[in-house]
This record gives sequence, structure tokens and C-alpha cells, in this order.
Amino acid sequence: MTTKPRQKTTPKRPISITAVVDCVGMLAAQSTHGHLYLYDTNRTGGSTGFGTEELRTTVKAGDQLLWNVLALECEAFVAIDGIEIDHEVCEPVRKVYPGTDVAYWTATVKKDHASPVPYRIRFRLGTQVEPITTTLSPVLVGQATGQL
Repeated sequence: MTTKPRQKTTPKRPISITAVVDCVGMLAAQSTHGHLYLYDTNRTGGSTGFGTEELRTTVKAGDQLLWNVLALECEAFVAIDGIEIDHEVCEPVRKVYPGTDVAYWTATVKKDHASPVPYRIRFRLGTQVEPITTTLSPVLVGQATGQL
């Protein structure tokens, strides 16, 4: 009896999308424009627009997405309050790291689309009651054709 060699199946890492926020500037301007820098971990997969509000994250159906936020100022509070995107593409869910109050958002891309899918991120800053929403829109784009 011969045995088949086992193939290693490495779990696919999520595509992490990080928002770096200039909290002082965003609060003063009451706008994300010029105070938000978006990055993701899929540069080799074709993502573009790093360091801008118009990040183009390349994805395909089945990809896991993870959004998190960092404040430029070490003592400033910033959190993602919500992610507005077409729910036919993905449905972001807020989660919290165990044993902390640090939140992040995750979603699974449901299907490929023929055109880029824009989304908006709402941020909570400091003690301000109303969130501030992105003014320019990052998008999810399809992997093979540059379209989603």
C-alpha cells in the first residue's frame, strides 16, 4: 500500500487594510481630505494608491479583508465607526481583539464584479460625537482584469 504525499495547505492570510489618521488635522478640518493615508498588504496582487484616500485594493471572491486604524499622534483616539459598501460584495463586521477594547473590521469578498466597488469609512475621533467619513473613496477592484 502506497501513501500519497500530503500537500501542505497554508491558510491564506487576510488582506489587511490599514488607515493611518492624522487625528489633529482631521478634527480641525472636519474632513479626512489630506489627513488619511490608506495602505494594504496586497501590493504584489496589484493594489495601488498606497498612502492616499483612494487606495485601490485588488481582491477576488473568497478573499478575507481586515480593516484597522492607527493614529499618527500616539495619544489621540481614533476608531473605525463603520464601513459603507455594497452588501452584495461584502458585509463588514466589527470585532474586538480578545481581552482588549481594540476593534477591527472583517469581511469576506462574496463575488467578483465587473467594475470597481467604492466604499466609505466612518471614523470616531477624540471625544467628538459625530463620526467623520472619507471624502474620497477607496475601492475594491478585481484581481485579473483590474475590475471587481
